[in-house]
Amino acid sequence: MTHSLNLGSGHPSEAVVAHIIAQAGVQRVPSPKLTLFIRRSFLDAATCAAVCAAVDATRRPSTVSDFNGDPTYRTSETCDLAPEDPLTIALNAKITAFTGLDPVHGEPIQGQRYAVGQEFKQHTDYFEPMGQDFEKFCGVAGNRTWTVMIYLNTPDAGGATRFKAIDKIVHPEMGKLLAWNNRRPDGTLNPATLHHGMKVRAGTKYVVTKWFRERPWGWAT
Repeated sequence: MTHSLNLGSGHPSEAVVAHIIAQAGVQRVPSPKLTLFIRRSFLDAATCAAVCAAVDATRRPSTVSDFNGDPTYRTSETCDLAPEDPLTIALNAKITAFTGLDPVHGEPIQGQRYAVGQEFKQHTDYFEPMGQDFEKFCGVAGNRTWTVMIYLNTPDAGGATRFKAIDKIVHPEMGKLLAWNNRRPDGTLNPATLHHGMKVRAGTKYVVTKWFRERPWGWAT
């Protein structure tokens, strides 16, 4: 795998922020509450179509950690992109180059598919330290630091991502990337990253997500 600038796990975050904002076409959402970037046309149409096909090939019902008793909390489907697939290798390299993060801190890329009526209600990407599943998910690699999410298509209606704490709604658009720091600048977990994958009202929504961890994930080379 091609190594990036090797800015480690993403904390401290100042170098990562400087690297991302220096790139052409990047918009930083103006808010003191969280660090959130948007980059349109990050992936081209052919790549997006190929990744959508890969998601469809192995999708399964999505799961949640620390189940809260709400069976409608997350109703999408998920897949793990095969790490040895050249498509996945190229996507990993492109994401790590964009963020500057060390790929050994990255989880395998996940794809998600949302049909009409499916959603992922308000959640954070980091794991709650007091949650019952914390040790299961964070015992080796630690908690999540950065999130990179890319919309692979533009659904006919709905499917936006809402960041309630800053009253920001991002509409899905083929190839558009979102990247955010799950921490505050001081490294503490940031609850203002709470976000809602809103219901798709017409068509289907496809996204891919890559998360980075405090410590090496272990699978990357």
